[in-house]
Amino acid sequence: MQAGRTYEVRTYGCQMNAHDSERISGVLEDAGYRQAVDGQAPDLVVFNTCAVRENADNRLYGNLGHLAPVKASTPGMQIAVGGCLAQKDRGEVIRRAPWVDVVFGTHNLGSLPALLERARIAEEAQVEILESLEVFPSTLPTRRESAYAAWVSISVGCNNTCTFCIVPALRGKEKDRRPGDILAEVEALVAEGVIEVTLLGQNVNAYGAEFGDRGAFADLLRACGRIEGLERVRFTSPHPRDFTDDVIAAMAETPNVMPQLHMPLQSGSDRILQAMRRSYRAERYLGIIERVRAAMPEAAITTDIIVGFPGETEEDFQGTLDVVRASRFASAFTFQYSPRPGTPAASMEDQVPKDVVQDRYDRLLALVEEIAWEEGKGFVGRPVEVLVAEGEGRKDDATARLSGRAADNRLVHVARDAELGEPRPGDLVVAEVTYAAPHHLVADRMVAVRRTRAGDAWEARTAVAPVDDRVVLPMPTVPVS
Repeated sequence: MQAGRTYEVRTYGCQMNAHDSERISGVLEDAGYRQAVDGQAPDLVVFNTCAVRENADNRLYGNLGHLAPVKASTPGMQIAVGGCLAQKDRGEVIRRAPWVDVVFGTHNLGSLPALLERARIAEEAQVEILESLEVFPSTLPTRRESAYAAWVSISVGCNNTCTFCIVPALRGKEKDRRPGDILAEVEALVAEGVIEVTLLGQNVNAYGAEFGDRGAFADLLRACGRIEGLERVRFTSPHPRDFTDDVIAAMAETPNVMPQLHMPLQSGSDRILQAMRRSYRAERYLGIIERVRAAMPEAAITTDIIVGFPGETEEDFQGTLDVVRASRFASAFTFQYSPRPGTPAASMEDQVPKDVVQDRYDRLLALVEEIAWEEGKGFVGRPVEVLVAEGEGRKDDATARLSGRAADNRLVHVARDAELGEPRPGDLVVAEVTYAAPHHLVADRMVAVRRTRAGDAWEARTAVAPVDDRVVLPMPTVPVS
């Protein structure tokens, strides 16, 4: 019905949103759409939105404003808004941008083609926001952007009540997929050439709580280790409250689980953590870091930190700096607190002045980068294994380097070596690190190249069809139990 119509999906926010966008693309292509090529004006633009930060609203409505005259001069063009901000704003999107055709929520990605057709026939906007999940996103068709790496959702929603976070209100209570369904998806991906998967959830290490198995996440990691051909397993994001020693043991004892942990801190002040309802304290957090490093000395640990939460004093902020110094993070996502309507923190007293927040943010960022640089320098002169990523790498002194991720997820820019041949995206190279920066490593000497099934899959995909015409991989729709 929609054969020949082109689309573009613009994604904001977290990896869960990126995973959802692959499903949105898959659903659209299953309905006959095809992805617009670069420079082509699409017939459909889909915004998959985030609602975590205040500037997410500004970005969406600003972009919608820029598209209004384009749509007015393009007969048949449609605009759809989905994701967390759509779930939050609902009818507000149409009120502020009446040229939008469809607004859909986080729980009904699969409804998009039908909603677009209804909007076209009725010549009026369609808004459909479901309050609970009907099917897991991973059971919908997908158009994966990568031939060699994939996200796999193990749960959706969140049972936590952090006072700064609106996600539980938008994505609902935690729903866990059955281990057999997850492993079947991973095995199918590996059969297609994927060698790296990232297990996704709002709180992955709470996985299993819904069906009463507290050890389910550790068991899942070990089960992934038994899948032949799966070379790298990652996960994000865990919660310190639920992070247990059996997960640490599973990480350390399962060779294909990468020595990397992203564990949000948010604050190093016990008083602020309590106000955030984070249900752990700085001592417990540091204890987890210590046990992870005892089991995996090479593990790279990254985190999220919020500066300027209501009531934060200079003493509280110094507590955060103390934990950062003790934790030696490889990197950190740092945020200035912004109130989100509907969260308890938005109405708290003692909101911190913006100039104070900015000053603390600048000091935190400087410390994080200083530590990350020091940690990176420890790799100079050492070999690292890098999974080559798609796209042109860093250009330095007229030398185009390949880019990819080391086992611990550090970004590495690798100089080419004509004698070793040109690695393909999905291949693995070993290279010696020659320089470290706060956010990446540079390796000027490639030592070895290993051609992989993933590289074969990338080569087959690009040989069979243009880069903009990926294969859609249908999966059966399984209701949420």
